[in-house]
Amino acid sequence: MLSCKQAGSPEALDHLSYHVPVLLKEAVGFLNVYPGGIYVDATLGGGSHSRAILENLGPEGRLISIDRDPEAIAWSRQMAEKSGGRCTLIQANYSHLNEVLSEVSPVNGILFDLGVSSHQLDTERRGFSFRFSGPLDMRMGPDADLDAGTLLRTWSEDELARIFRDYGEERHARRIASAIVKERHNILTTWDLAELVRKVSPAPSQSSRIDAATKVFQALRLAVNAELDGLKAGLNAAVECLAPGGRLVVIAYHSLEDRIVKTFLKEQSAPCICLPDLPRCACGRIATMKTVTGKPVRPSEAEIAANPRSRSARLRVGERLSRGR
Repeated sequence: MLSCKQAGSPEALDHLSYHVPVLLKEAVGFLNVYPGGIYVDATLGGGSHSRAILENLGPEGRLISIDRDPEAIAWSRQMAEKSGGRCTLIQANYSHLNEVLSEVSPVNGILFDLGVSSHQLDTERRGFSFRFSGPLDMRMGPDADLDAGTLLRTWSEDELARIFRDYGEERHARRIASAIVKERHNILTTWDLAELVRKVSPAPSQSSRIDAATKVFQALRLAVNAELDGLKAGLNAAVECLAPGGRLVVIAYHSLEDRIVKTFLKEQSAPCICLPDLPRCACGRIATMKTVTGKPVRPSEAEIAANPRSRSARLRVGERLSRGR
């Protein structure tokens, strides 16, 4: 059972200023943390999930907390120092999970809390939000090949239209991409970009609560950080790193991420893909996972009221089957 001892402590209130966790009890509960296990928080962020896991670990347990953002690692340094050697912080991209866990796998549970942290969104110099006039950065960590400004200045209209359409599900992708190419020498800040997108986009309906620039900013962030490809690589690596009975817990925040997770669990749970009329199996496929959550777990109304950013969260869980089954 998840211990909530940390929820009202001064340390908990401090880390909540970095990032408000979503589905905290549910996520850690589904990990089935036992005192002597080895667990991985693949997206450390403000450390809320890591702290909750540590509350349930005994002296022999171990937690590996990973984040590509050096600011997240620095923020949780004190947590690791107070863990009595149970918590190891590693700055890395979860797409390289196999390499990161090469000396400790198999592990008993892996948690992914996808997307951007509250700290990243609320820090002007990071350039994730158009609420501030910040630089066009959007990099989650120094491992990103380019920032958003470089992408906007150098990518072609076709490439920009593609990411706005595919990553932002933006209906007016071509129109926006064309406008950016014509004006990109004037697009220096997040406000410059947001204003241009609003200018060339059709006026939103009165009932719409979504800013016209939202989907473009989402698309740029996904492209800059190669998030969807990284997620696919991370999920595949997670299966290889889990011990039999180990849990994979993933929290996604928009349809593109959730679709990847749902498809992945479905494919890993399918034992045989041969046509039903074949007399015997020819594919040799072996199911590696079983799906624990038939439908995604969603935040309660109370959690959404307390943290509106949790509204779109979807949690899915898979369990590693015995190797060789």
